[in-house]
Amino acid sequence: MTGEQEFLAGYDPGDYAPVAVTVDVVALTIRAGRLHVLLVERGAHPFAGWRALPGGFVQDETLDAAALRELAEETGLRPGEGALDRVHLEQLRTYGNPGRDPRLRVISVAYLAFAPSLPDPQAGTDAADAAWVPVDEAGELAFDHATILADGLDRARAKLEYTPLATAFVEDEFTIADLRAVYAAVWGEDLHAGNFHRKVLSVPGFVESTGETAARAGERGGPKPKLYRAGDARLLHPALLRPAREDGIR
Repeated sequence: MTGEQEFLAGYDPGDYAPVAVTVDVVALTIRAGRLHVLLVERGAHPFAGWRALPGGFVQDETLDAAALRELAEETGLRPGEGALDRVHLEQLRTYGNPGRDPRLRVISVAYLAFAPSLPDPQAGTDAADAAWVPVDEAGELAFDHATILADGLDRARAKLEYTPLATAFVEDEFTIADLRAVYAAVWGEDLHAGNFHRKVLSVPGFVESTGETAARAGERGGPKPKLYRAGDARLLHPALLRPAREDGIR
């Protein structure tokens, strides 16, 4: 028996305080022109009856798989069913302050998810209810989920400036007005239509024309708007800064 085998044979995890790992998901979508977050009502203690982000303990799976599983449980979708496959998923950050969970030391890896359209949620096995809630109506949340949600919103708003992430909120083919509605909802600011249109088309690789027009009329009854699809850019240069940032306000 090698030295390492001997060490492992005598190793007792009980010598250390227990630690668990969870995932929590900040899932965002746009409904009726407003940015919504997916929240569940906890069906068990701790924080029974409180709203919380969807999440749960990591099983014998990768962290990404755990986040997708939790999202699927609350949306009623499964991989391969179209809408879930279009979800943009990325790690947000890790939260591990002592006492964030009253049960034991729990380290949570938070994820940020974006989707152009997801159905009305179906509460998973450990939730009493689930709903899409406007982000400005989320209110007080269980654990440290209000902090996680705030961090997720900051990440989303910043990424829209420097990356083509907004295209994850729209369908495969979209108009510039569709894209502007995403920016307006996520940033919480009205945007000048003409200025926004010029800025988007000035960014190489942000969008590309399909050569087709939308079936609906343009704004104010004008000509049918052109349809675009996401381009191949990974970073936006020049960036699309929020109006407040353009004015020098930080």
